[in-house]
Amino acid sequence: MTPERERRASELARRYPQAKSALIPFLQYCQAQDGYVTQQAIRDAAEMAGITPSEAESIASFYTLLFKRPAGAHKIQVCRTLSCMLRGADELQRHVRQRLGLASGEASPDGRFYYEEVECLAACDRAPCLQHNLEFHYDVTPQEFDRLLDEWRASEPAVSMPAE
Repeated sequence: MTPERERRASELARRYPQAKSALIPFLQYCQAQDGYVTQQAIRDAAEMAGITPSEAESIASFYTLLFKRPAGAHKIQVCRTLSCMLRGADELQRHVRQRLGLASGEASPDGRFYYEEVECLAACDRAPCLQHNLEFHYDVTPQEFDRLLDEWRASEPAVSMPAE
């Protein structure tokens, strides 16, 4: 672990009754530095939390805002659960894949966009739902996605990903 990461790990661990509770904030910090959660970050997080790297990996893999590969600046996640599917998420997913030229879990070659189909985004009453970085969009149609995509292409992300 680098001295800088050791300092950050110590700061975060002191905030919680158990060091293990600082695991996600520490991984978010590492992701902000590296652009994604590297295997080194997993090992460093495990060391900080006093757990095995495989335990840290299993915890990190649960969170959809921790990325194991480089992800674009614009992270687009479309819900794929039943409520969204019943209200047109399958059509929206096909449209998004076609417009971005990406499969779920892929980043664009220029590093601007990342697309992923995820489990419930907790907006069943406003389905289909998508999340762009940390901003939610509800009742999204293919036409609404096109409008949003034009906005995103013309700008840098308005909402940054958490640094902890």
